[in-house]
Amino acid sequence: MNEKARELVGLLAKECESMQDIQDLLKQLFKGTIEEMLESEMDEHLGYDKHSPLGDLSGNSRNGYNKKTIQTQMGKAEIKVPRDRNGEFEPQLIEKHQNKSDGLENKIVAMYAKGMSTRDIEDYLRDIYGIDASPALISRITDKVLPAVQEWQSRPLDKIYPIVFLDGIVYKVKKDAKVVNKCFYTVLGINMEGRKEILGMWITENESASFWASVCNELRNRGVEDILITCRDNLSGFTSAIEAAFPKTEQQL
Repeated sequence: MNEKARELVGLLAKECESMQDIQDLLKQLFKGTIEEMLESEMDEHLGYDKHSPLGDLSGNSRNGYNKKTIQTQMGKAEIKVPRDRNGEFEPQLIEKHQNKSDGLENKIVAMYAKGMSTRDIEDYLRDIYGIDASPALISRITDKVLPAVQEWQSRPLDKIYPIVFLDGIVYKVKKDAKVVNKCFYTVLGINMEGRKEILGMWITENESASFWASVCNELRNRGVEDILITCRDNLSGFTSAIEAAFPKTEQQL
């Protein structure tokens, strides 16, 4: 890396506190998904989709939004809650007087991780909504959320990133009526304009160098040609996993 590139990396690095930035970006993902799910609830409540002519003369319709602030583990998130003209809509996901997420953000964000099947996402939604949720509502929400998840996972990336942070976070999730540990991989990049973005998230049983190798290869397949510096932990084999995909990249702990 030449001196000019080092200077650029240094300037960008001063602007990034990796964990806080990851939380801020995940909070935006959480907020957008929550709002999409609430829109689906409203569709189910009214009996027709937004902008559908079936709503004409139906006796009830959408009537704008209320703003609501929710306290999450990632900080406060302001969400838009749809309302109906008759005032009969009762949100299930975020109840009217609820002001805390109660860990909902972990389940929402996890749906965006590679390694989650459609069935896994449906199971998460059933767990979120509980036994009172109708199959029709779960199906409606899945149909709305799944395309957004798949689009986000496969979106093209920039050719060059000055700095990329790679990290794995272990947390507990419910699976088949049991609580198990899962490793949640997050890759945070700083682009050439200094903007931070989550390049991808993956979920697996545990952190390993071979899994990180597959992550690096996926970044290449989505358009990343070079990374100037990667910031990583001291996992054995991590160095060779990065070198195989990005041989010119400098690595630091």
